Amino acid sequence: MSTHEQGGEDMLGGGRDGATTGAVESSDEMRAASLDLPPEELHSLARAFYDLTLDYISSPSALPVFPDTSAARLAEIFNLPLPAEGCELESLERDCREVIRHSRQNGHPRMFGYIASPSAPAGALASLLAAALNVNVTSWRSAPAATAVERTTVRWLAELIGFAGAGVNETCGGLLTSGGSMANLDALFVAHRAHSREATHGVAQDASRGGTRDTSRGVAHDPSREGLWNAGAPATVYASDQIHLSIPKAADILGIGREHVRVVPSDERFRMDMRALRERIEADKAAGLRPFCVAASAGTVSTGAVDPLREVARVARERNLWFHVDGAYGALAASVEGKRALFDGLTEADSVSLDPHKWLYAPLDCGCLLFREPESARAAFAETEEGYIKVFERQEDEAFAFWDYGVELSRPFRALKVWAMLRYYGARRIAASIAEDCALADYLAGLVSAAEDFELLAPVALGICCFRYVTARARRELEEARDEEERERAGERLDELNARVMQRVQRGGVAYVSNATLRGRFALRASITNFRTTRRDLRVTLDEVRRAAREVEKE
Repeated sequence: MSTHEQGGEDMLGGGRDGATTGAVESSDEMRAASLDLPPEELHSLARAFYDLTLDYISSPSALPVFPDTSAARLAEIFNLPLPAEGCELESLERDCREVIRHSRQNGHPRMFGYIASPSAPAGALASLLAAALNVNVTSWRSAPAATAVERTTVRWLAELIGFAGAGVNETCGGLLTSGGSMANLDALFVAHRAHSREATHGVAQDASRGGTRDTSRGVAHDPSREGLWNAGAPATVYASDQIHLSIPKAADILGIGREHVRVVPSDERFRMDMRALRERIEADKAAGLRPFCVAASAGTVSTGAVDPLREVARVARERNLWFHVDGAYGALAASVEGKRALFDGLTEADSVSLDPHKWLYAPLDCGCLLFREPESARAAFAETEEGYIKVFERQEDEAFAFWDYGVELSRPFRALKVWAMLRYYGARRIAASIAEDCALADYLAGLVSAAEDFELLAPVALGICCFRYVTARARRELEEARDEEERERAGERLDELNARVMQRVQRGGVAYVSNATLRGRFALRASITNFRTTRRDLRVTLDEVRRAAREVEKE
């Protein structure tokens, strides 16, 4: 029985080298229970993890995209008693290989599900150093170098997508987050607080308290102290029917309420309908509600569609609304010359979210939130009560604290991996890889359109292609349907077929596609955010869909 399998009553017994887990005595210069390792043992441990990492990065196609495993099998391997004593390195290394073998392989060139990218080697290896440093990036005082690196990285990201630079939004700033969901939550919070400070609907700014004053009642309202319940009419945010689920979730968390996220229809290209947006805002204003934010998409997760940002910006400015762009998936494609026109108007946004851990190929986790005017975020988040986190520095950069710009206090050194990638690869090389992903999505759409047994379900805007498998019989049923009811039944049978095909493809391990629901129809969805994917991988994937479909049809 290996040492890592021991537990129970042994927990209070001796540890490695005779150390106990109870009270221990230390000399003036040595601890009895230190976790430091002798140089030789440290090198062996480091070499083991280095080899595991290098072997994995060097052979991305060695394992199936999805493992042939089960929850019961994983419980047998990993659901062990709490170890009372440390295990031998060989045992730990063996179990780590099991972790790799039983994982979904996001680095595989035929991993097209959701929005999952491989870790670029420079980013993955830089993450090791960030973990070893283990700095808490709360402020310059706590992490001077990490703070400087993150602020530089945020500026680089803003310049990469054209949100800043060359005389545009020169005062912009922001911070790195755990991902797009946290970035969108922060953005909506700042948007609501900014709206609460502005003189709209009889509410004037009360600078003396940092809150608002309802001039119709003569009562000051400070949402940071009193909450939203005394703020008068409900506030409303506007987003298309293609928006990411994190927007209504953020509204729920913030107390705005999901029903006050006004869902605007999308057009035939799955972009926000501008006429419908204007009508919805005007209807809510007439009903006495308080519109405060429009959240546009710069790359929806279902199809990759980009809302008409310039037009959304115009509507937001005309009506004094905060303009947020959710670019968690697609904003980084603005770095591609051939795609920049899609993002016209991005520079007008008050805030933009983007995820380096999606289309910059950075390791999880790493999102980013940019503000055109960072002081709006500071006005919402800055902690005014002195105490545990009081800042004593007086020089502006040295007094900087990330807690003044977002929810998190404890924060990992997310920036090092992105900073290292941008320095090592350069912006041009990364943008070229994103461009190739987009070109591959166009290539896949061409294959689908040219095939009799596939149907393209949405135009390709960035790197996502949505399609479905269609049998000759199903195509005939759809064409010959006598009424809408017959057409609907035929569509439902086709939806069920494609859902079963997708599940079989996923279990097969050759390729991995996910799904989207488009205008009520089930779509197979391939998202290409992978610097290893080739045209051959796309042809293999379509052949795998065909194979799975033939098997399903025989059942």
